[in-house]
Amino acid sequence: MFAVVQTGGKQYNVTENDVLKVEKLNAAVGDKLKLDVLLVSDGNKTVAGSPIVKTAEVVAEVLGQGKGDKIVVFKYKPKKNERTKQGHRQPWTEIKIVSIKM
Repeated sequence: MFAVVQTGGKQYNVTENDVLKVEKLNAAVGDKLKLDVLLVSDGNKTVAGSPIVKTAEVVAEVLGQGKGDKIVVFKYKPKKNERTKQGHRQPWTEIKIVSIKM
């Protein structure tokens, strides 16, 4: 059984016991979350939502919070002595898919 869920403006194809790093969610470690289900399939039957499947449920558990690797954003304009350097670390939340129900 698999499902396509949406969180943080992105879509993920998940099965049970998958571990994902998604965009930062406001949840503490150990919390259970219900994710929006766009499509769910058990191999024989597939149900697609418009936009979400109201009868399906995907439960995820928060494993941790963190930040990604630093990227350097460097902008300059040639011959103008104009330079800016900026760093960025994208925050993420690590979740584990606990159960998928149709």
